[in-house]
Amino acid sequence: MNLYEAELVVERREFVADGVLALSLRHPLGAELPSWEPGAHIDVVLGPELERQYSLCGDPADRGAWRIAVLREPEGRGGSAYVHEQLGEGDKVRVRGPRNHFTLAPAPRYRFVAGGVGITPILPMLAAAEAAGAEWTLLYGGRTRGSMAFTEELGRYGDRVTLAPQDETGLLDLTPALDGVHEGTLVYCCGPGPLLDAVEDRCPAALLHVERFRPKAQEAGGEAEFEVVLERSGRTVTVAPGVSVLDTVRAAGVEVLFSCTEGTCGTCETEVLEGTPDHRDSVLTDEEREAGETMLICVSRCRGSRLVLDL
Repeated sequence: MNLYEAELVVERREFVADGVLALSLRHPLGAELPSWEPGAHIDVVLGPELERQYSLCGDPADRGAWRIAVLREPEGRGGSAYVHEQLGEGDKVRVRGPRNHFTLAPAPRYRFVAGGVGITPILPMLAAAEAAGAEWTLLYGGRTRGSMAFTEELGRYGDRVTLAPQDETGLLDLTPALDGVHEGTLVYCCGPGPLLDAVEDRCPAALLHVERFRPKAQEAGGEAEFEVVLERSGRTVTVAPGVSVLDTVRAAGVEVLFSCTEGTCGTCETEVLEGTPDHRDSVLTDEEREAGETMLICVSRCRGSRLVLDL
């Protein structure tokens, strides 16, 4: 897949909550940016071996700017610290995308649940649901009211939005949002892993859409050696136990886009021409896994002895 890639300029920096910095990115020559739909994210290349994914949280109709929001994570891997400390207004940053594994499907009713910075992909979904005339509610939790981003923007939706700061209301109560969810209602959730796990436990899988910032715990799978045929490159490689398909392919000199190496961003999604993947990612839906047409080669392996990939 050919993705848009360019150096954009940081037009504006704005703190939208304690520790949450919103950036507005524009093309230096004023060119229009690619269109996107709610749930999309972009790759932001901050330096060698420092690439992160951030959800687009602005207005999809604004082709002049992309907005992202970055939570400062003191225990993170360096990406958020770079954005907060070194990326200033007027600076350029390379971006790639957008891509979307969290698309908003049409429905007459929605239940949105967000935790912390998980509000970022949800925010444009609310506007889309509103424009479509759908019924919807949002349950939005955070550590404190001050740590919850975009609360002023959410104020225009009135009582359809429930803010639940943990220091005021305790742990997020999912019962009002999810009890009675039935066919015709879709549930969209983004936030910390424990919140997503709790929502998955009480919501029918067919109605649920989630996006994870951290990989979901996976059951231990087989680590047997298998063969991968790289169809376009005319190469065949052997993936050893404990070594990823991605690392094996790169060691063979075949370039492939990748970023998180955890199965959460979707950057390395690759078309499967033959064979059955052993999916270990946190991106693909159950239907996509069952179809077996693509796989995330940074974490997934092979159910069998041979895969043929479009690489």
